[in-house]
Amino acid sequence: LEPEREVDRFGRHEFGQSAMLATRLIEAGVRFVTVLLEGWDTHQDNFNTLGRELLPNFDQSFAAMLDRLDERGLLASTSILVTGEFGRTPKVNGNAGRDHWAQAMCALMAGGDVRPGQVIGGTTAKAEGPDGEGFTPDDLAASFLSNIGIDPSKESEANVGRPITVIRDGAVIPGLLSSKT
Repeated sequence: LEPEREVDRFGRHEFGQSAMLATRLIEAGVRFVTVLLEGWDTHQDNFNTLGRELLPNFDQSFAAMLDRLDERGLLASTSILVTGEFGRTPKVNGNAGRDHWAQAMCALMAGGDVRPGQVIGGTTAKAEGPDGEGFTPDDLAASFLSNIGIDPSKESEANVGRPITVIRDGAVIPGLLSSKT
């Protein structure tokens, strides 16, 4: 049973309690945990949905998770990835929403070998696409795998006798991990 101050720190909402449970599982030695915060598919009423519920709940609970893992000496051995399935259109639609936009999105990584407190990459002024070359989902996957100690370029032999790589076209994002440049 968690003390009331911990329940309050993580938030008395579904995501807060899920993040607290995930943190407890990590503390207990569970090696892979997934937490969901649904509702980001904001094709309508985007700004009210984000401002009233999604962003405040995420900010509170995610900060509590990072702080607690750090306080208990576990952040350096825990790799965290936060992402959605799509970016959002730079233009608001007729329902005050934002639709799917594959040209640009964001992700967040923390813990393990991730250099904290930085932003890598960016978008054009109107968020229409990457400012520069950008990164691919395979780059993000390669970075995450590298952060948990899996060589993303490793080849394994399939049961049909041909090689298969873990990540075909991705590379670790330069500057993201302290042990990789």
